[in-house]
Amino acid sequence: MSQTITPDLVSLDVGLGADKSEVIRSLAARVVAQGRATDADALYADAWAREQKDETGLPGGIAIPHAKSAAVTEPSLAFARLAPGVDFGAPDGPADLVFLIAAPEGAAEAHLAVLSKLARSLMQDDFTSSLRAAATNDDVVAIVRQAIGEADASSPAPAATSAAAPAPATAASTAPATPGDLTVDGRPARIVAVTACATGIAHTFMAADALTAAGTVTGIDLAVEPQGSSGYQALPRDVIDRADAVIFATDVDVRELQRFAGKPVVRSGVKRGIEQPRELIAEAVAAANNPHATRVTGTATDSTATAAGESLSWGARIQRILLTGVSYMIPFVAGGGLLIALGFALGGYEITADASKIITQNSLWDLPTENITSPFGPLGQYLGAVFFMIGATSMGFLVSALAGYIAFAIADRPGIAPGFVAGAVAVLMNAGFIGGIVGGLLAGVVAWWLGRLPAPRWLRGLMPVVIIPLIGSIVASGLLVLFLGRPIATLMVWLTDWLNSLTESGASAVALGVILGLMMCFDLGGPVNKVAYSFAVAGLAAGSVENPAPLYIMGAVMASGMVPPLAMALASTVIARRIFTPVERENGKAAWLLGASFISEGAIPFAAADPLRVIPASMVGGAVTGALCMVFQVASYAPHGGIFVLFAINPIWGFLVAIAAGVLVSGFLVVLFKRFIAPKELAAAEANLDAAAVPA
Repeated sequence: MSQTITPDLVSLDVGLGADKSEVIRSLAARVVAQGRATDADALYADAWAREQKDETGLPGGIAIPHAKSAAVTEPSLAFARLAPGVDFGAPDGPADLVFLIAAPEGAAEAHLAVLSKLARSLMQDDFTSSLRAAATNDDVVAIVRQAIGEADASSPAPAATSAAAPAPATAASTAPATPGDLTVDGRPARIVAVTACATGIAHTFMAADALTAAGTVTGIDLAVEPQGSSGYQALPRDVIDRADAVIFATDVDVRELQRFAGKPVVRSGVKRGIEQPRELIAEAVAAANNPHATRVTGTATDSTATAAGESLSWGARIQRILLTGVSYMIPFVAGGGLLIALGFALGGYEITADASKIITQNSLWDLPTENITSPFGPLGQYLGAVFFMIGATSMGFLVSALAGYIAFAIADRPGIAPGFVAGAVAVLMNAGFIGGIVGGLLAGVVAWWLGRLPAPRWLRGLMPVVIIPLIGSIVASGLLVLFLGRPIATLMVWLTDWLNSLTESGASAVALGVILGLMMCFDLGGPVNKVAYSFAVAGLAAGSVENPAPLYIMGAVMASGMVPPLAMALASTVIARRIFTPVERENGKAAWLLGASFISEGAIPFAAADPLRVIPASMVGGAVTGALCMVFQVASYAPHGGIFVLFAINPIWGFLVAIAAGVLVSGFLVVLFKRFIAPKELAAAEANLDAAAVPA
């Protein structure tokens, strides 16, 4: 690996401009002049765009403008010791130490790790003091190379650069420890944190070190997971489970957010993690002690994080990959399905026959006049056709989005394009969502493999944007067309015919409803729940008045998924408030709305605290609801929405009766289970409640 910094990239005691824009432009030109980037204007533009999102000035006279840029051909550090300093937005004044961190757009993990080490070193006083005291460009290079691990083994280490390991940040180390103020249940708080910035090179690791140092100083148990561009090591599952609260100091989405489901959370930008780590810790402890604090939403059972050093089993990896695809697919389905339902409400269920013709041949000032099926006349017919076609187009992305984000889960962004193409080919071959899953897996594996091939420097920039999408699409989609598509399509036809035969028979239809209800309530948004939901949604587009079986399946799935949160709400706020904790009663109030909206995750706080009684009770109620939906032939034209899409459900009375029956069964069952299964545990809980109610 080539050296990241050279003497020619160093400028000492100079003025590079009156403001930070001029400084960044000058440093970008220096990188290009050394043959490490191809276009100074492009590198400046990328670094300036990052600066506009969040200023890169840090306390202590430091600035770290940085960017990933297609113009960069070799990871580089350009350094300037400015005289006078220039304002980069730090709270304590101008910066005199400025590093421009320039990374190629598709930088290898090893290079990104080197750049991240620099960011961590900047949190140490001895490192920055050494840079201010350096007499020559060579001295600066030696200091930086020692810190980032590029120094030759034979080279003497500069005296003040033992900075390879994180050290306490200045902001954190100056404060006295106050462990007595940061307790939960009389012991030091246990906090976990995630840090992440847009580029994942600098701020990510600086915030992680600042929080770690502040945790040490304040005497709490704090573990940090920096999610950088060079990858990340997930916090151990048991550490997350024991944590009282979580801090998200991030400028981008947290990866695998569901691991932290149910935890009290404090959110901020990543820069605040650098500048105010102790304040964030104090807020997290306050959230841990507040039963009404904001909590991380998601499904705890979806977590696939493992303890440090463990590798995921193939089963767990595939589960994570498939769930990622489903989670990204659902917005297409939910939005598209609701639009289709609105189209039916305005244009009638027969709108499917002429919708495409209506939107291409008519307009608001030229309304249709033939085959009017809308109860609202020509205007309703036209608007119904518009809503239906937009929704149908959105639903048309279902398989492509599923395949694309399955590939994304395997190969990251380079897998998206070949995955989407493979999904579209699966639709072309009538291979349905099973074809999409197969195509997404193929595309992801091919893209992952291509991304790990050694490539010459001139080709690296083309790999993620040209080479991987091209070859990945050819291989994955080619295999579907030539070998796999038709057998999968045959399987889909058989599966559809079998389901239609079940729904035509009373006993078989009831059995199918029971199975779907059990699956929807087994893990409350987890993989089993998602399989049942995806199965129902995938067939929804084929549902019609002539072929109602997919509509019955969708109705049973949606109604059953509403049962667990509504049942827990009923039990904890109406039937037996006393046997639930105050926190559970508060969760029960929220569960009313979550259940009514078909958000099964609303029951997770109850299941997490008492899975052996809550989950069986929920499954029994879900099975009752699924069976009744099939008996009443409840058809749902919408894939999501609960009671808010009653206009797309027929018969409404059957839907509501089935849900009410399941909710009553689950609600009373969970109360019975709590009273008669492990009653000693319940007695102890009631004793604690009585003690808490006695005035001190």
